Amino acid sequence: MDQRGFSLVEVVITVAIVALLASIAAPLAETVVRRGKEQELKAALYRIRDAIDAYKAAAEARHIEVPADASGYPRSLEVLVEGVRDVRSPAGTKIYFLRRIPRDPFADPAVEAAGSWGLRSSKSPHDDPRPGEDVFDVYSLAPGNGLNGIPYREW
Repeated sequence: MDQRGFSLVEVVITVAIVALLASIAAPLAETVVRRGKEQELKAALYRIRDAIDAYKAAAEARHIEVPADASGYPRSLEVLVEGVRDVRSPAGTKIYFLRRIPRDPFADPAVEAAGSWGLRSSKSPHDDPRPGEDVFDVYSLAPGNGLNGIPYREW
């Protein structure tokens, strides 16, 4: 009589191999997810910083109205989305710098996109960023370091 099946030793070895592979794959999957969030963070920072620079360039070129005592940087991130009046246009059209404010991927989902970023004023020191009358730069409020060892706050 032929009996087919697996012996207990074969089953134990198979389970041990599967457990070993799972223990290797779990940290790898976590790193892949974190790397994806870091790429989103980097892209969001580039988009916002490019919009701030475009606003400053438009102010310096006198394409938008800026008070004489202002720095030429936007008052808030929302201004980049709401747009500002183009002084060259007789119809009063607006110049828009962002379609929407990107969200910090590491921020709490309950926080609105604009509130997920730390703001640095043009009068704030680079090593101790603080908000002020304008938005010169943005940074992540996420604690911890990136996979490259640099704190997210310094990206």
